[in-house]
Formats: sequence, structure tokens, C-alpha cells
Amino acid sequence: MSDVPVVIVGGGTVGLSTAVFLGHHGVRSLVLERRKAPSAHPRALGVSPRTFEFFREAGLHEEVNAATVTSTALWKANARTVAEIDHSRAPAPSTAESAVSPENPRGHCPQDRLDAVLLPAARERGATVEFGAEVTAVDQDADGVTVTLADGRAIRAAYLVGADGVNTKVRHALGIGTSGPGEVGGTTMNILFAADLVGHFGSMPTMVEVRHPDASGMLLAVGEGRWVLHVPLPDGEEPTAERCLAWIRTAIGADVPVEVLNAMPWRATMRMATEFRRGRAFLVGDAARAITPLGALGLNTGVADAHNLAWKLAMVLAGTAGDGLLDTYHDERHAVAELVTRQAELRWENPPLHWDPAAAAGRAAVGMWHQPMVLMGYRYDSSAVVDPVTVVPSTEDVAVSLNGDAGSRLPHRWIAPGKSTVDLIGPGFAVLTGPGGEAWCEAARKNGLRATRLDADWAASVTLADDGALLVRPDGFIAWRTETAADPALLGKILAMVTSR
Repeated sequence: MSDVPVVIVGGGTVGLSTAVFLGHHGVRSLVLERRKAPSAHPRALGVSPRTFEFFREAGLHEEVNAATVTSTALWKANARTVAEIDHSRAPAPSTAESAVSPENPRGHCPQDRLDAVLLPAARERGATVEFGAEVTAVDQDADGVTVTLADGRAIRAAYLVGADGVNTKVRHALGIGTSGPGEVGGTTMNILFAADLVGHFGSMPTMVEVRHPDASGMLLAVGEGRWVLHVPLPDGEEPTAERCLAWIRTAIGADVPVEVLNAMPWRATMRMATEFRRGRAFLVGDAARAITPLGALGLNTGVADAHNLAWKLAMVLAGTAGDGLLDTYHDERHAVAELVTRQAELRWENPPLHWDPAAAAGRAAVGMWHQPMVLMGYRYDSSAVVDPVTVVPSTEDVAVSLNGDAGSRLPHRWIAPGKSTVDLIGPGFAVLTGPGGEAWCEAARKNGLRATRLDADWAASVTLADDGALLVRPDGFIAWRTETAADPALLGKILAMVTSR
């Protein structure tokens, strides 16, 4: 007998996101976090439109957008010091609507601000979150998983999700190996400080590549009046408070009052688990794969892991899918992790190709995908997709790649004010058809699925006949597309196939 359906080890952004998505699908969870409180350090800050779509689905669109940093302009400057930024090079503010997503974030969202939204949201959706709860052992059998805590408690769960970061205990307890070089590069100091740079300089970009020889690094806006400076820590040097303050003052290049709030060293890590599933246990986020930070690929990929896994666990727990559906978590997300790891590695080696939107030829020459493609344009190939089209039409243009192929994410189209095709999906499977698809809609209803008829322009945009249909998974990926005559029995057979029933 289980104490809880799902135990999540790790209460950072990915662990809390897992709890939110499980709760969205009606599944209770217990989150165990070894730290005494949520991390006050901003860590990652680039939350992609696709990740915003996940939170939109869970009803957190407004809360997450309200947590974004809006005091700085969304551009990257390169300068010797902050005082020497050439503001004439700032791009004009864009009010253009995204062609590929219903989400157009107002700003960037550091992890500490995102976690402050996710923690109450997880609890509101049925999760119990415990801080200061250290896991010391993990054991599983055919019927469940037992998690032992440092305080002596043993908690029984139907499934376990390891979201406990780069130094994961869950992965080690499960005996899952890794590939990759591990730590790469030297040590970097991550210095969090408060300063009114906007008030002093009049305006500030979100990101500044500081090129002063005594404080070369990256300055990031992480809140209203809060900043993080990343600078290399020379071998053998002690990162004292005085040294941190000196780095900050040098990087700013002007007499601005500064308060150092926190500082911590870190080293980039590249490592991937050989398995993302073992029995009733799963790895998500940095516990599954850790990558270098350039490109904002790590956090967004981790939240996508959680989103992929949650609906599958929910269906299996509800008895509407077979255990084989859970195997597709590894099949799909491990392949994405391989893609993302390679793309992160290429960015680490070729930073200018990442930053320059016009560098398509350079990216193609080394095998680098444009960043939006890495986060939204990838495709799934597993038993949860029928006849997937695995080769993307473009590694640069997401709009071209989100074309309605099986295995790709459903393309976004506005169908009413404030309502996108993306909003037609979840928490269950759905059928979308063209204007002549009423028979497929009826077949969907007979199989207990929601169905929507859309107009001819939409059907043409996904090269689908007016009476054709798409079967779309709860995570927005296309599981099957058909131009055949409507057949409720065939639809039922396909649904059973992709859910391993």
C-alpha cells in the first residue's frame, strides 16, 4: 500500500514543476527537499516561450509573467564596463507577436522568482512539500518504491521522481551510470548583489558581457535592483567578500552604491544518465542530464522533462494507459537530452554563433541549431507516436518545423481572441480536424475524447485535408495524423497503441 502516488526527491524548479503538472492531472505528490528553505540564489533566468506554455496550461500564466524582471531591456550589450555601454546599439523595443507561441513573456524570470510561484502552486494542486527532508536510501520492488529519510521515516510510493540536481543521490541509489566529461572549464564566481544601476545609468540591458581584463564575465539582471556577476575565479585565489566587491566595482566602472548579498562558486558540468527510467523511478532535470549554461537550455529542458512525465504517470495511475507508456519517457526525453547536450557543447565552443541571430550559415557549418529550435522544434520518436517524421525541415526556423508532422508539437494558431490551438490540448488526448471533419469529431466523442473542428486555413497550414484529423497528446505533441475516412474503431485502436493499453 502506497503512502502517496508519487514521491519527488528535490524541491527546486524542476521538482516543483513536476508537482504542479502532476497536480494539474489530478495526482497528489510528496516533494522532499534536503535544503531548509527554497534557494535564494537566482541561478538560471531564461524561461522560454515553450516553458511559459507549460505554465499557461497549468493556469499559472499570469503569476509567472508577474514574476518576470521588467526593469531592464531585453538585449545583450558588450562593453569594457557597464559605464561604457553604447546604448545607441540597443535594439528598438519589439511589440511583435510570436508566430510560433501564444506566449510572449514580458521579461526573463530568475529561478528564485519562478520557485516563489511554483511552491504555493504545487501545494494548491495537492502536493505536500517538505524542506529539510534528506533522502538517505531508495529501494523498489514490483509494487512500489520505498524512500528512507535521515530522520528515520520510510515513505512508500507507487512511483519516484528524482529531481535532486547535478549531485543527485537518487541516480546513485538506483545504480544508473552516466556519460560525458563531468566538470568542464574552470571555477566561476556567481556574485549576487544589489545596486540601482537603472537609476544611475538611466537604462540597462538584461545582460552585459563585461570585457574589463580585471573583471571579465557576464552581468545579469535578476530582479528590480538585483544583479548577478559571473567572473572566473583564478586557481588558488580565495573569493573573499572584499574581492567580490572589487570585481563588481570594476565591472560597473562607476561610483554606484553596492551591497553584496551572496556569492557562490560553480563549475559547468556536462553529464547524462544512461537511463532516465529504472523500474518505478525516473530522473528529470539535472539529475538526468547536466549541461553548460550558455543558451538557457538546462532549466527549460528540465521543466519539459517534468511536463512529459506527468501526464504519462497520471494516465498509468488512473488505469487508462499501460506501463509501456512510461518507457516512452526515456525514449523521448533521453533523445532530446542527447540533442540538447550536443547543442550546449557547441555553444560552449562557439559563443558568437549562439548570440548572433544572423549567423545561420556559421551554425549550419558546425551543426548548431538556432536556440528556439532546440527548445521547441525537436521531435519525438517512440511508441507514443504513430509514424513519426523525425527529420526537422529546418534547424533555424521553428515556424517551418512546427508543420503538423507526427511527433512534432502542435503549431500555434489564434482561433479566438486570447485563445490558441495550443489551448485546445490537455489534460487528455484531443482530436483536431478541418471544417469537413465532423465524422472524426463524432469518432472522437465515441472514444471519450474532446474534438474541435477548425477552419480551412488551419487545415492548409498543417497540410491536412478538410476532413482529415490530428490526434494530439496531452503534452501538445501530435501522436497521429490521418486523411482516411473517419472510423471510431480505428481511432480507438490508435489510442490504445500510443497509450500501451
